[in-house]
Amino acid sequence: MSEDKKPSGPDLTAGVTLADFKDGKLLGHVGGEDVLLVQAGGEIFAIEPACSHYHGPLAEGLVVDDTIRCPWHHACFSLRTGEATRPPALNALAVWEIAQDRDRIRVQRKRESPKRSAAYRNAPTPEKFVIVGGGAAGFAAAETLRREGFAGTITMLSNDGAVPVDRPNLSKDYLAGDAPEDWLPLRGEDDYQDAGIDLRLNTNVAAIDPRARRVTLGNGDSLPFDRLLLATGAEPVKLQIPGAEQPHVHTLRSVADSRAIIKAAASAKRALVIGASFIGLEVAASLRARKLEVHVVAPEARPMQKVLGSEMGDFIRALHEENGVNFHLEDTVERLDGPRAMLKSGAAIEADLVVVGIGVRPRLALAEQAGLAADRGVSVTEYLETSVAGIFAAGDIARWPDPHTRHTIRVEHWVVAERQGQTAARNMLGRRERFDAVPFFWSQHYDVPINYVGHAESFDDVAIDGSISGKDCLLKYRKGGRVLAVASIYRDLDNLKAELEIERSRG
Repeated sequence: MSEDKKPSGPDLTAGVTLADFKDGKLLGHVGGEDVLLVQAGGEIFAIEPACSHYHGPLAEGLVVDDTIRCPWHHACFSLRTGEATRPPALNALAVWEIAQDRDRIRVQRKRESPKRSAAYRNAPTPEKFVIVGGGAAGFAAAETLRREGFAGTITMLSNDGAVPVDRPNLSKDYLAGDAPEDWLPLRGEDDYQDAGIDLRLNTNVAAIDPRARRVTLGNGDSLPFDRLLLATGAEPVKLQIPGAEQPHVHTLRSVADSRAIIKAAASAKRALVIGASFIGLEVAASLRARKLEVHVVAPEARPMQKVLGSEMGDFIRALHEENGVNFHLEDTVERLDGPRAMLKSGAAIEADLVVVGIGVRPRLALAEQAGLAADRGVSVTEYLETSVAGIFAAGDIARWPDPHTRHTIRVEHWVVAERQGQTAARNMLGRRERFDAVPFFWSQHYDVPINYVGHAESFDDVAIDGSISGKDCLLKYRKGGRVLAVASIYRDLDNLKAELEIERSRG
């Protein structure tokens, strides 16, 4: 804790009573460290109060059994051990010992943190596991395998030149200039070596042979595997118009892409964003933070109406317009003549930086060439196993049977990919763990965060509680009378409760 920050609440070593708690929680301090006391059932726990993801305030979170969920991005922690049990958090929280004397509760010493990389060295059954992909799902799988005690070899093949990074940051704070580059890596390069994970960057995979259980690399080398995880992710849809290959035209998926846009923005004055997707509008907000004039061209009447509905779409447009973004909706770019974008409407926009955000396409070629069953994604069971035993798929490519919507779905969300990577890893080890997590994503637009849980490919109506324009609302997306998804602005606890309600309605 910095010297100029005072400790929070009471001194917990002196003792408190349950009467001091509010809604089952009490924020205090031990020495110079803040500590959160949580009542769960008949027990009291003492835990670090800030989420290890983006430091969300757990005092405002939701207690479920003996866990606590972060209000910002729905990470989950064990109150008993501090372990991060659900992404996007990766690191455990500190926990303290509790002593109770009648009605007096005192916090004692902090428990020692378990050694992160030691467990796998003594684990049984060495085998060869290969992970194809260096994104959220592949990273989470590799890390989970070691945490679960897997002692065999783990080879992680990534065609990216950077170690796995916190990709949501690439269109948000990092692109806006508010986050340093050293925040991006999920782990440092030394961590992979320490954990015995053979991470190979700039490595292309040419083919997978399910019968021979071998992966052929782009350079002709091959690797045997006992279990394989396909986590190849998605790639941006390319703009198919004249002039789209010019050097000032960019897409955003990787660290290199984000760096290139930042470099171009340094000398640009006007930017054109093609597409009013979540990524496109987050890019627009980030470029406005860099003081560029920004124009957005998109074919729909309202941004993000298909996902969030007309009322939220109107609000998002107004929010961006208040921050200086110029919209050209119900229009498309037909060609790029140097810096001039010619629109279908006949209008022209001069822009020295163009960012294309018209969606992504799952990378399915490897799976299809290997003969794996596919249907607008790699078809997997509830255990994330493909049509070939011992080969699993997770992340943006996986289409799985969702128990709530009762359909097979494919979702392109960061947190979903991380959670699927964890489940796939456990099932590669022989578990039979169903993937039934409720999809979750968040999007940031200036000072407005939008949290969304569930999955509604379509909906009949939207029930709105609160005020969208007042940035205090909860929206329920319903079809046939059933709530399929919930979105919110500054209703974090309600959003967590909605997630739990959807979880408990499954079956």
